Amino acid sequence: MSLLGIGAPMAFPHLEKALAKVKHKADVEVAEDEDFWSSIRSGFKLKPDYINLENGYYCMLPEETLEKFISQVREVNYQASWYMRTVQWDNKQAMVGKLAKMAGCQSDELVITRNTTESLDLVISGYHWKKGDESVMAAQDYGAMLNQFKLMEDRHGIVSKRVMIPNHPKNDQEIVDVYKAAITAKTKLLMVCHMVNITGQILPIRKICDMAHAKGVEVMVDGAHAFGHIEFNISELNCDYYGTSLHKWLTVPLGAGFLYVKKGKASNLWPIFAEDDRDQNDITRLNHTGTHPVHTDLAISHAIDYHNKIGMKRKESRLRYLQHYWTSKVRDIPGIIVNTPADQNRHCGIGNVGIEGIEPADLAKRLLDEHKIWTVAIDRPGVRGLRITPNVYTSTEELDVFVQALKKLSA
Repeated sequence: MSLLGIGAPMAFPHLEKALAKVKHKADVEVAEDEDFWSSIRSGFKLKPDYINLENGYYCMLPEETLEKFISQVREVNYQASWYMRTVQWDNKQAMVGKLAKMAGCQSDELVITRNTTESLDLVISGYHWKKGDESVMAAQDYGAMLNQFKLMEDRHGIVSKRVMIPNHPKNDQEIVDVYKAAITAKTKLLMVCHMVNITGQILPIRKICDMAHAKGVEVMVDGAHAFGHIEFNISELNCDYYGTSLHKWLTVPLGAGFLYVKKGKASNLWPIFAEDDRDQNDITRLNHTGTHPVHTDLAISHAIDYHNKIGMKRKESRLRYLQHYWTSKVRDIPGIIVNTPADQNRHCGIGNVGIEGIEPADLAKRLLDEHKIWTVAIDRPGVRGLRITPNVYTSTEELDVFVQALKKLSA
């Protein structure tokens, strides 16, 4: 472990120098300190061709963690099968422990996967379904998981019920009631987004879980955009299953995510790939995938170190500030539609915006062609617009360019 540099927290000279200047400031003050975030920005190598407002798919690594990752790729290649047959599993378990500490759960409740889709599909496909069983989810949920439930319909004869989440709810209870109304005596599993990937709305997970459990229904949470984005503790959510990706808001290289299974629940699931006989509640039996890119596992450690250096509260405050910065300037403009709640407790860094009379795909193309702004078009039930996902290196100057472009296109 010491040879590969994961035995002790990584030093970040560039980052630590910037942090020293704001150590006495409150998180909300730092959120608006453009000089500080400009220093953070200088630690990234950014493509100059466009303003990148599509970090929600994948956010590039800061240079310090990227270089460490590359060195670990070289080291694993150098050690080759010796590494794979001696220390890879000890190192992987060390990464599990570090992730579990950040997530607020026990290490034997978490396994490293490749992404959120794999994590949640392990649950959906592994569930002990019987014909006529029902599942509940939202029309705004991620397409890959909706498709996986469709596969279970075809394979096992289950019934998938989709609800519509209001984009601008009056209160938490309105959202809880939407899910509650879809539950019947046949409902076995409810899927819910922690942060809706297409609008950025943060849902009241604990309240939804408590409601579902009172009706004997288990809850699986899609946390693809929440982990490393907002502060929370998985054990306090009271969910049964939680999946996330680490290449988005934690800036781990592509190919890492995790699945949380509440202690005692692993026996509810069939593994997708066969494993040796193990205790049915041993979560590691669920993600036997054979030989995998172990250097990506190692990169998790340094990504967490970088994240912790900035500080979760400081990072969350900045991301929420950036979203409010641009949405507050366009919410009241005729023709512009913001699909993300105005209540700052219901969003963080993700926002969604559309313009009346312009198809989402056309709007994304015009922003890129005419204004050199890179976004992604969303055309889903109840949500038609562009998903806007800045990250810690995004400047308010860039968002000003985006706002002016929206005003021009909507005129």
